[in-house]
Formats: sequence, C-alpha cells, structure tokens
Amino acid sequence: MNPISSQTCVVIIAGEASGDQHGAKLVKAMRKRNRALFFCGIGGPALRQAGVRILVDASELTVVGITEVFSKLSGILKGMGTIKKLLKSLKPDLLILIDFPDFNLHIAAKAKNLGIPVLYYISPQIWAWRRGRVKRIGRLVDHMAVILPFEQPFYTENNVPATFVGHPLLDNDLPTEDQIFATAAEGPVTIGLVPGSRDNEITRHLPVMLDTAEILKDRLKHARFIISHAPSVARKQMEIIVAEHSCRIDIEILSEGVETVFERSDVIVAASGTVTLQAAIHGTPMVIIYKVSPVSFLMGRALVRVPHIGLVNLVAGRQLVPEFVQNDAIAENISSAVADMLADRVKLNHLRKQLFALRDVMGGAGASDRVAQLALGMLNQ
Repeated sequence: MNPISSQTCVVIIAGEASGDQHGAKLVKAMRKRNRALFFCGIGGPALRQAGVRILVDASELTVVGITEVFSKLSGILKGMGTIKKLLKSLKPDLLILIDFPDFNLHIAAKAKNLGIPVLYYISPQIWAWRRGRVKRIGRLVDHMAVILPFEQPFYTENNVPATFVGHPLLDNDLPTEDQIFATAAEGPVTIGLVPGSRDNEITRHLPVMLDTAEILKDRLKHARFIISHAPSVARKQMEIIVAEHSCRIDIEILSEGVETVFERSDVIVAASGTVTLQAAIHGTPMVIIYKVSPVSFLMGRALVRVPHIGLVNLVAGRQLVPEFVQNDAIAENISSAVADMLADRVKLNHLRKQLFALRDVMGGAGASDRVAQLALGMLNQ
C-alpha cells in the first residue's frame, strides 16, 4: 500500500528561485491550518526546508529566453516526465503551480486529463506577451491566485476565475520608512549589483555590471561595490567572472540574501525580475537592465505588449526608474543613470518615498495566508 495514499497530497511545482521562496511560505501557511498535508514536487532549497519532498531540483530546469531552452532541454523533458508519472500514479488531491508557465501548463494539461484540480499561483506574464495563452489557462486551470493588481481584471475580462491575493514579498519582515532613510544616510556611497538568479543571467549581466562599476569608480572615488549572490547559482561562477574580468576595484560578493544588498546600497543595478519589486518595497533606488540572446530579443520584441520591462514601472503605471534593455544595456548608459541619481540627494530621497509607496498598491501583507485559504478551499470541495 502506498504509505501516503491515506494522506491529503499536494503536488507543488516552483521552477525558479523566487517561486521556490513564495512556495515555501505557502506550504507553511497551509500546514498551519492542516498539519496532515503531504507535499511533493519540484523546487529548490526553500521548499525542501519547508518539508516538501523534492523529486526534481529546480536548478535542472531554469532557463530564460527562447534559445536558452535548448541548453537544458534534456533536464526539462526528464523533469516533465517525472511529474507526469507522479500525477498518474499518486493522483494528488491538488496541483499547485507557481509561475514557470511553459513547463507548468504542460503539467496542467496532464492534471486536467486526470481530473486533478489545479491552482495556479503567480500568473505567467501573459498580459505582457503571448496573450492568447489566457484561453489555454482558462481550459486547464481551476483558479488563478494573482499577485499584481492589474492581473485580476485581465483574467475576469477573459472569464478565468481569479483572486488578487497581494504580493508575497510583503509577507517578509520589512524595514519601516524611518529605518530606510536612516540607513540611507549612513557611510560612504555603496552601489549594489544584482545580476540575476539564473546561470545565463549571470553570464550576460555581470560583465557589463563590472564595466559599469569601473566607470563609476573613476567618477566616485570613494564608492564601494557589492554583488548579490543568489542561492540558485554557483558562487564559483560569479567568482570566475570577476577574476577573469581583471576588475581594477575591490568588489565584495554577498551570499547572505539580497535584502542585505538593499540595506547597504544607495543605488542598485538590477536584472529585471521580481528582485526589482523587492528593492522597491525596501525603498532602494535602482537602474534596471536586461539582456538575452539576440534571437530571443528579436522574437520577444515582436511579441511583447507592455511599455516597460521592469515590474516596478509596470506596477507604478509609469517609469519611476531607468531601464536599459539589450543593446542599450551598456556600461556608459548604466553608469550615467546611476551617477545622475547619486548627484541629487533630494531627488533620490523622493524616489525612495515613491518606491516605498508601492507597498500599498501591491496589496499589503498576507498573500501566503490568502492563497492557503484558496488552496484549502479547493481541497475541501
């Protein structure tokens, strides 16, 4: 007899570092209400620490860009096969999918065929590109738990059940506005570099960030530089890039968590992604960059339907912080934007206030609890 067949079983899939963190909070919130739940699936260190039986490590699957998929195709197909077999043999009571759309929608189709209810937490950015996917989501997903305020109306207009639950980043212990400004007034100028949480992002972003740091060091003699190391990438990879770059300045690599970089930095240069919202709710001014392969960029440019790439600017509904994409993401442009920010402390502090105010727009704390209630409601149906 299957030892877990008598337990309520939930399969959860989080294919990226941010999804791993949000998924772990959700698992903990669900277990507070029902300690008998059994969780298994795909994830990283946070979900594993939360007690989820990890069957496929997310690091084997994570890529960005259209052409980059080929580098990990065998791992992706293997992971997909593992989960499909699991769904068929285990017949879980609920499947929770977190972001990671191209992979997760394949799994949702299998779950639908098996009659397994599907909760999708953290919507794919279909409002930005490939909007036609909303029809597929409507067929395969029972309920969307969305984290950005403009997503619920989008799904409602397309007849897909959706609930705005707020952003899970707001469930973290966050500094107050007074603490943010007190920290900002301390010490010499510090510039943080946040190249991303995927291998390809580090390869594409870190070299241009190091070039940016060298230009800024010439302009700001006493400036310090720190690099955020995400747990989803090997620290050695970053150390090799820094060493091979022959950088003329001392740069510290921090593995204590990106929040430490926010707290210590006057301005950060960040790869576009969830981390920009993290920086915003910490009141940390930023310059956003993003680079992918030329083919991915050309294909993406033809499909993307939003005015900004940065989530901060999308949530704000206007460009609060500078963005440099692909060929514009060069050290000269990035360093000029950072230097301009640091040159006017009054404007910089005003930007901090604007970023801090996004907390209210993002729905306030309690996202994990609200999703847990949705999930448990689906289990009880």
